[in-house]
Amino acid sequence: MKKEILLCLLSCFFSAECLARADTTYYSGTRDFRLQTALYKVYKTGHAEFVMLGNSLTHGVNWNELLGRNDVAERGIPGDGIKDYLRRMDYVYKLTPKVCFIMGGVNDLYTGYPPELIAANYMKVVEDLKAHNIIPVLQSPLFVSSKYMLASEKNPEIARLNSLLRSYARKNNIQFVDLNAKMSRMGSLRSELTYDGIHLNADGYVIWRDEIAPLVEKYSITETGE
Repeated sequence: MKKEILLCLLSCFFSAECLARADTTYYSGTRDFRLQTALYKVYKTGHAEFVMLGNSLTHGVNWNELLGRNDVAERGIPGDGIKDYLRRMDYVYKLTPKVCFIMGGVNDLYTGYPPELIAANYMKVVEDLKAHNIIPVLQSPLFVSSKYMLASEKNPEIARLNSLLRSYARKNNIQFVDLNAKMSRMGSLRSELTYDGIHLNADGYVIWRDEIAPLVEKYSITETGE
């Protein structure tokens, strides 16, 4: 009987309905989440034209240095899923940015969330940004290296998530930046662009920069470097 109950609970937990319920009640209490959100409260930046919203990939580089600007705020927290972004959007709104670049979803997939639910949370982020008169820019969740754990299982899910996001962006006139077009090969992150199979090295960030730089210039109010 105990075994049957356990199996039932596991089945319920991984069902779409239960995942949806968990998505509304889950709170990220990770050390990184607590630390970064505490820092957001004491940072003196009052305004940024651009916000980079994401997870450890976004957190892994100084965006002002990379883009040669002084009006970009990085709001990436290692380990975060899209569901966690929804819990810290106020830290984006307080900066009154013109544009918010969004990237993530792989952490959610590795937690067991299906692409459809992750895409739905992406849409919530986008709609919330639009409600605050902030231009959303979707960036494709990156594949993992073919040698990274569960790559053969997760890369097809990442491809599915990207397809959902691309379709949503196209139907709603939202900019979608396909980073995988330059960073992937045969449905996997190029090994020469990562140091551990999932996080980018400097060469990877150069490609990312070059892909979004035209949009940053397009939406700029001031000239670069001012």
